[in-house]
Amino acid sequence: MTAPLFLENKTFAELAVGETATLARSLSPADLAVFTAAAGMDAAAGEPPGAGQWVAALFASLVTTRLPGPGTEILSQSVTFQRPASVGDTLSVRATIRGKDRDGSSVRIDGVCSNQNGEQVAAIDLLARAPVAKLRVAPAVAPGYAGQLHEPYNRLSARCREIEPVATAVAYPCDEASLTAVVDAARDKIIAPILVGPGDRIRAVAKQHGLDLDGMRVVEADGTAAAAAQAVALVRAGEAELLMKGSLHTDELMAAVVRRETGLRTTRRVSHCFIMSVPTYARPLIVTDAAVNIAPTLDDKVDIAQNAIDLALALGIKQPKVAILSAVETVTSKIASTVDAAALCKMADRGQITGGVLDGPLALDNAISVEAARIKGIVSPVAGQADILLVPDLEAGNMLAKNLSFLAQADAAGVVLGARVPIILTSRADNVRTRMASCAIAALYADSRRRAAAGGR
Repeated sequence: MTAPLFLENKTFAELAVGETATLARSLSPADLAVFTAAAGMDAAAGEPPGAGQWVAALFASLVTTRLPGPGTEILSQSVTFQRPASVGDTLSVRATIRGKDRDGSSVRIDGVCSNQNGEQVAAIDLLARAPVAKLRVAPAVAPGYAGQLHEPYNRLSARCREIEPVATAVAYPCDEASLTAVVDAARDKIIAPILVGPGDRIRAVAKQHGLDLDGMRVVEADGTAAAAAQAVALVRAGEAELLMKGSLHTDELMAAVVRRETGLRTTRRVSHCFIMSVPTYARPLIVTDAAVNIAPTLDDKVDIAQNAIDLALALGIKQPKVAILSAVETVTSKIASTVDAAALCKMADRGQITGGVLDGPLALDNAISVEAARIKGIVSPVAGQADILLVPDLEAGNMLAKNLSFLAQADAAGVVLGARVPIILTSRADNVRTRMASCAIAALYADSRRRAAAGGR
């Protein structure tokens, strides 16, 4: 997760009763260690703070950084626990302004903490003195904490250490960003790359940027189109279980993938998934399809949904919750996406889509906010806790994903599914961390398919 560029408060005068803010984090051993150090305690000298204390601190952090924000003084706080929190839980806290006192500065704030299953962990009652002057400050990061900002992707890479590196055909890795990601992923034993493209140019880029290609196989191919075709051929020949985009254009690689006689088509529609780590959401979020299918039909959406469910299962999400998005949460013939959503839900009931729980149509707020769903009276196993957002079309999906990336500071890894093998399809603007996460996700998916095939024999 990327830290916000700045923190801006809301003064007592600006605060409105009923206003809410949320914060989500996974509870790791490092979090407890940092909390121990910040509290001035010595874990070696006695019992470190428990997860319950961490929940209280997480809520206090929400109040002092977001609502009301910088300049807030906490006067009192009480926490009532309904169930324990444990290391490994993903916890979401929500603050709601319950009332404003007549003294002109004090506010009463209700809080709720929920875990990754949507179960309430704690209720919080807090009294604070809100700021009266506007403040805009750069966020502070506690010592040792910066490495935890990207914890969801770090955990993906850690899981890959439990599997064998996956043979990966990399098409035209001829710039610093694409080749660095390949070298880093190989060093971390996520992939075993086969570099496809002009060998002299690949080696020159590696030398220029100090990248070690020792032990990596290079398959010669002149030009981007030839590299794409040769990389696909390596997959067809069984020499690679993953296909990765280098520094060529997406349409060049996908043209080779979908070619009828020599490509990687299956009976399943090819679709793209963004796997997003959103700082304000309590779980990984898959957005599909925001990159391949422009105006998917109902039949296309069946495959898009199934591809995303299969990916979520491979990543360890049990019975993933799929929110089928539209502008409204009621079915109307005037909005085609609502009719598609209703049909997809019934198809899932009849076993035409398996492995997940589907609901829709749902507007975005109802899909990701328990509070929004409650206010609108939506009773659903998916509303407020979606793992997968199935968008109506590419335009909506692309705008949603970019909004999350640039306004919510989310990380977004990408993979294409539905072909013979997963395809690591990254943007030229992606940083190395995102490219590495894409490699890890594709490797875990490939390993899951390999194990499923072995079990089925």
